[in-house]
Amino acid sequence: MMNKIEHLGIAVKDIESSIYLYEKLLGTSCYKKEEVASEGVITAFFKTSENKIELLGATNPESPIAKFIDKKGEGIHHIAFDVDDIYAEMERLKNEGFQLINEKPKDGADNKLICFLHPKGTNGVLIELCQEKK
Repeated sequence: MMNKIEHLGIAVKDIESSIYLYEKLLGTSCYKKEEVASEGVITAFFKTSENKIELLGATNPESPIAKFIDKKGEGIHHIAFDVDDIYAEMERLKNEGFQLINEKPKDGADNKLICFLHPKGTNGVLIELCQEKK
């Protein structure tokens, strides 16, 4: 079961200038910056009240974020939902006919296990499942 929106992911061309922009926009500092080498991405997280935003910058031109920006430009990349049991939720969604991009959860940023649903089955929206690592 999906509990809540965990964060919104926003693809950006320049992570440093985007951090500065979002710090001014949100009136709060970036609380965590982290590279996920396996995905070719550097992330920056912001929290306002219960809401989180993740900025995603490519670390190489072949990363999924670089390809996304080349195709669609900067902007909202994905919506992430918090789940209690990512394995059970993946199985439930597969049984409902959704296509998983990942067959197994993988390590993501901010101490999470993650899995993505293919946007072809979700009206063009990339959905991420997130479970806090225990």
